[in-house]
Amino acid sequence: MSMFGQVYVKDNQYKIKGDFHHLTPNQPIRDADGWKLLGVTNPRDMTYIHSYGGEAVFFESLSQGKLMATRCDNPKCEAQGTIYQPFRIHCMDCLRKCTVIDMTDLAQKTAKIHTFMVCERSGAFSILDKPIKFINVEFDGVATILMGYLSLGDPKIGMSVVPIFKRTSPTYTILDLSWVPSGTPEKRLPEGFSY
Repeated sequence: MSMFGQVYVKDNQYKIKGDFHHLTPNQPIRDADGWKLLGVTNPRDMTYIHSYGGEAVFFESLSQGKLMATRCDNPKCEAQGTIYQPFRIHCMDCLRKCTVIDMTDLAQKTAKIHTFMVCERSGAFSILDKPIKFINVEFDGVATILMGYLSLGDPKIGMSVVPIFKRTSPTYTILDLSWVPSGTPEKRLPEGFSY
C-alpha cells in the first residue's frame, strides 16, 4: 500500500516523502443505445504543495482562535499605522515588512457586514453547504475589507457579526474562519467551531 505524499521542512528546504501522483485505470465511455465505445475516462489524482511563506502565522492562528492582521509601522511611510485585513506581508505604499498584530478583540467588537452575496451553486470542489452566504466584513480602524462566509442566519448590510474559528480538526485554510451574527449562543455554532 502506498502512502500519500507528505512534506516537512528541514534546514530551510522542503523534504518530500511518499506518493504524490496516483493513477487510476481508465474506464470506457459507451453509447447507451448501441454500447459503442466513444472514449475513455482518464482519472488522475495529484497532491499539490502550497507554501504559505509569511502568511503561515495567519492560518496557524485561526486554529488557535485568533485573527491576525498586519500594520505598517514605518515612521517614514504615509500609511504608518494602517491596519490590513486580509493579512499583507508588506506595506503596499513603502514595501517594508508589516508588523503582525492580533485583531481578534477588534473583530469581536466592531465587525459588520459591508456587503454580501448568496451563492446557490458553486464549483465542483466547494465543501461549504449551499446556499453559501459570502460576506465582506469591515472593521473599525482597518483600511481593508475581508471576505468570508456567514455560517448562521441571513446576512444584512450593517449587521454586527463575530468571528468563529474551527479549532477541532482545522484545515489550516481560510475555511477555518467563519462569521455568525453577534449574540449567537456557542451551542448553535457549526461542529468544530468555537469563539
